[in-house]
Amino acid sequence: MNEAQQKKAVIYARVSSAQQTTRTDGLSSQEQRCRLYCEHKGYEVVEIFKDDMSGSVAKRPGMDAMLSYLRKTRKHSHVVVIDDISRLARGIEAHIQLRAEIGSTGASLESPSIEFGEDSDSKLVENLLACVSQHARQKNAEQTLNRMTARVERGFWAFQAPWGYRYGPCPSGGKMLHRSEPVASVIAEALEGFARGRFSSQAEVMRFLEAQPAIPKQRDGTMTIERVHQILTQPLYAGIVTVPNWNITPRMGQHEPLVSVKTYNAVQEKLNEKPRAPVRADLNEAFPLRGFVCCASCDQPMTANWSKGKNGHYPYYLCRHRGCSDYAKSVPRAKMEDAFEAMLQSLTPARQLVELATDAFRNLWNRQIMKAGETKKAIGDELASIDKKVAQLLDRIVEAESAAVIQAYERRVAELESRKLLLREQLLACDKPVKDFDESFRTALQFLASPWNLWKSESLTDKRMALKLTFPSQLAYDRKTGFRTPILAMPFNMLGDVSMLEKGMARPAGFEPATTSLEGRCSIQLSYGRARVSS
Repeated sequence: MNEAQQKKAVIYARVSSAQQTTRTDGLSSQEQRCRLYCEHKGYEVVEIFKDDMSGSVAKRPGMDAMLSYLRKTRKHSHVVVIDDISRLARGIEAHIQLRAEIGSTGASLESPSIEFGEDSDSKLVENLLACVSQHARQKNAEQTLNRMTARVERGFWAFQAPWGYRYGPCPSGGKMLHRSEPVASVIAEALEGFARGRFSSQAEVMRFLEAQPAIPKQRDGTMTIERVHQILTQPLYAGIVTVPNWNITPRMGQHEPLVSVKTYNAVQEKLNEKPRAPVRADLNEAFPLRGFVCCASCDQPMTANWSKGKNGHYPYYLCRHRGCSDYAKSVPRAKMEDAFEAMLQSLTPARQLVELATDAFRNLWNRQIMKAGETKKAIGDELASIDKKVAQLLDRIVEAESAAVIQAYERRVAELESRKLLLREQLLACDKPVKDFDESFRTALQFLASPWNLWKSESLTDKRMALKLTFPSQLAYDRKTGFRTPILAMPFNMLGDVSMLEKGMARPAGFEPATTSLEGRCSIQLSYGRARVSS
């Protein structure tokens, strides 16, 4: 056959998913088989088109590109070569549609596996094979769904691994989720921080995650609030496996959780709370007190900015509330922050008081360990009671005829099952603690002894946490007199009360009635055993 008479052929290859292009060599093997067929038939291969998506649909990038090419080169009467009829489509409707579109371009369809003809018998065989291909795809999908459902019911996750996990070998066979460090520890810290108040909003969690090099981000180095919400609402991090769309109720998974069920429930409760005032998005290391200090004249949060001067830019805090007597009157950043740091450093209790508080916490810890047996029995009784209630509800579901009643019973069963997860976790916690008292409370006691150590950190997150743990409400600042007497967090108030009692013991009672106005005029220093403010 001379070159002028040689037919031109295009090859079309397809696999069902993008993963098959990396895990197997399906596309290359199809191409090789089609090339050998073209060589045998004497066809010149001019183009190759490929797809990595399901054959149940006709609209595919590679297929669309091939049809467009065939329309543009209609005069050459190309031959379209496919490895097998299932590579063209795996659905009878898609097959018929693509067969007609290829024919409309003037091209013919050939395969080393089947002979395509235009007579009635050939078309019958072709359509039968297309139906068999469709049935095989549907059957495979059913079997895959059944296997995945059975695996999830046993507590194994069967979908894409979320951040912080990766798939690894399972002792019983197959694969299961394993922790993926350091991402797992970072996500656990974010969840714990949000549950305990270290992060007061999803925006603060987002900023914390953005500062972690191990966490994947967008091209501009940021994260979206939607991604943060997905992390905070992912039950897998608490070891819970559930697929509502498959009617699979929550159950403890076989993988290692990143946080406890209690922490996860606390996160969900916080997410469902009434929204608070939004946290400023422009918080930065330059102004750690922004939004936490309010103007003493109008009780509105103070903002901050850089002001341009002759020799550069200078940082200031100021009130922007119109109508305030101190509106737009700035306070140098150094003046306010120096005053705050002096106040924070004064919150260093006497060593004896910290030791006293440590002993009190240690005694409470020991008493809780001694009561673990009683708690364990109570939890076991409640679990038995819940099992009984669930069995009763399931019997009622079988007998019920109203769809609304059945849904109500199912919701109640789901609530009881969630309660069982929490109780089982508490039951395990009744055993001897994994960490001893000193290891568990070392960080908390170090902060109680000196909150200043946390504030002097270079991290904005640590500074904001020091503010929240020390002062439960905003600080009031007066431009002339400085910070007003703040309200302290409960641990510092407790230490202050002990100190004031010790001072009071040296003064005999009954000589004169207490003077309320003087008793109230105690500075922060007095709360920690220092002198009174002079009248």
